[in-house]
Amino acid sequence: MRYDFMRVLVFFDLPVKTKKQRHIYTTFRKYLLKTGHQMVQYSVYSKILNTREAARDHVKAIEKNAPGEGNVRLMTLTEKQYANMLIIVGGRSFQENKITVDPFIKF
Repeated sequence: MRYDFMRVLVFFDLPVKTKKQRHIYTTFRKYLLKTGHQMVQYSVYSKILNTREAARDHVKAIEKNAPGEGNVRLMTLTEKQYANMLIIVGGRSFQENKITVDPFIKF
């Protein structure tokens, strides 16, 4: 079986003015962490998946669990595209270094 490692990036901007809105924000953030996402930056989370089909299924699950208001965006990239990300200031997080897969490895 051939694996095409994929990254799903989740970008979100949710309102947090009321107690209910903060609860919705926290619930969504905890959902992302529970399903294996790593924080890249505030309100930007990433998860690596081993096939395109798994990435598609994961996107559908996020769509079902997304809050009703605010802004949630998803982007699916190959691991090679993600690895080529230009970082201008700062560096890769410990989690990114730990789980980044060499895109040239063929399984």
